[in-house]
Amino acid sequence: MRAPRMTEAELAKRGAHLAQQLGRDDPLWPGQLAALVAIALYFLLPSKLKLGPGWPLPTAEIVAFLSLAFVTRRRGRAMVRRLTAIGILLIAIVANMVALGLLVHYLLKGGKASGANLIDGGILIWLTNLLLFTVVYWQLDRGGPLGPIIEGDRVWPDFLFPEMNEDGKYTPHDWKPNFVDYLYVSLTNQSAFSPTDTLPLTLRTKVLMGIQGTAALVTVGIIVARAVNILG
Repeated sequence: MRAPRMTEAELAKRGAHLAQQLGRDDPLWPGQLAALVAIALYFLLPSKLKLGPGWPLPTAEIVAFLSLAFVTRRRGRAMVRRLTAIGILLIAIVANMVALGLLVHYLLKGGKASGANLIDGGILIWLTNLLLFTVVYWQLDRGGPLGPIIEGDRVWPDFLFPEMNEDGKYTPHDWKPNFVDYLYVSLTNQSAFSPTDTLPLTLRTKVLMGIQGTAALVTVGIIVARAVNILG
């Protein structure tokens, strides 16, 4: 026997209840600070690992982020701010991946870049990826740090945290992830090259975590290989 279909009002009420349970209301400054630090690290990369002048891209991204920091938290502007922030982060990730590609090129093909520059560049790329992916996860999960954009929007989690167990024996009933939780997810994924205790639930986070883990594996491999070559 089929269950009776829910009316639109009942669906809206259920969606609002779900949004209240899963939605977040985090302070914005941790993510903004992490993103600014990650973008600023791009300035420190060796010139050999940058395409063209090294200052225009990170400067534009920092200016954009500073402008976003002064946007009000009104819901009408939340969608624009969130999409713009995610777009800036993705551009920064692509720029960092280009730097990783140049790092691989200099390791395999040789060149005038010194071994110390390559190791320093690899460490900076690793740290930048850690922060950038942290902020992306923080922005995507459960509708973002400010919760659903439209009142009553259905919100689904992108990650299955250990605290989201069914019995709730070791977690407060109103537990919600914050910035530190996403930093931990990013750190463990980048260190183990795969998810650990927190699992991705959506296609977008699976793709992002796969890219991050692969990039971390390549970066660490380059750093280790270059260090062994120097010591040898």
